[in-house]
Amino acid sequence: MKKATIYLETLICPSCVQKIENAVKLLNGVDKDSVKVLFNSSKAKFDFDDEKLSVEDAEKAITALGYEVIKSQVK
Repeated sequence: MKKATIYLETLICPSCVQKIENAVKLLNGVDKDSVKVLFNSSKAKFDFDDEKLSVEDAEKAITALGYEVIKSQVK
């Protein structure tokens, strides 16, 4: 498992957090229990299996909701 942090354009409402968490949890390869979107710092964090999913796939799911991805970090 790898750990991803996706930095987002400023989130403007708490419901944004729920929308992004739900979208990321639907992705195959994501550890659903690890998904956390932090409203105050505008970050999405999650663990994922890099044989099933790329961080770019998660970025696409987030941008499809209308949110802007600034950068991503994988460890």
